[in-house]
Amino acid sequence: MDKWDHRFMQMAHLVATWSSCYRKGRNIGAVIVKNKRVMTTGYNGAPAGIETCKQKGRCLRDELKIPSGTRQELCYAIHAEQNAIIQAAKLGISIDGATLYCTHQPCSVCAKIIVNSGIVRVVYENPYPDEFSALFFKEANISLEHYEVDR
Repeated sequence: MDKWDHRFMQMAHLVATWSSCYRKGRNIGAVIVKNKRVMTTGYNGAPAGIETCKQKGRCLRDELKIPSGTRQELCYAIHAEQNAIIQAAKLGISIDGATLYCTHQPCSVCAKIIVNSGIVRVVYENPYPDEFSALFFKEANISLEHYEVDR
């Protein structure tokens, strides 16, 4: 990892602070970069015009006792990676050949979207309990790199 990886991972952490997730420790941020230029960012939160979990003051997943890494469809939030890719599409920005920096390892649903978006490298800091996602990256020859902070 180089200084650019460190800089973009710092940005992903900043973007994560914008999350509208009610669950403690589940603020996720993503930054898509191409040629050392930020293309788009994303954080986990409710779709535009939908009341967020923070606004509701509750988490549906907690209420239903859904374990992390499962049943992603039962959540008001769109994942950070999905939001970053959606923004690229909405703005007409090509992310083919880009790198995705994310505070957490993408889930298998996000992995499939990342594969089809043309992203070629994924750098994440925190692991996620979804081993299936790594298989998608491996089969698609997408570099999946664990970023470790020097402490």
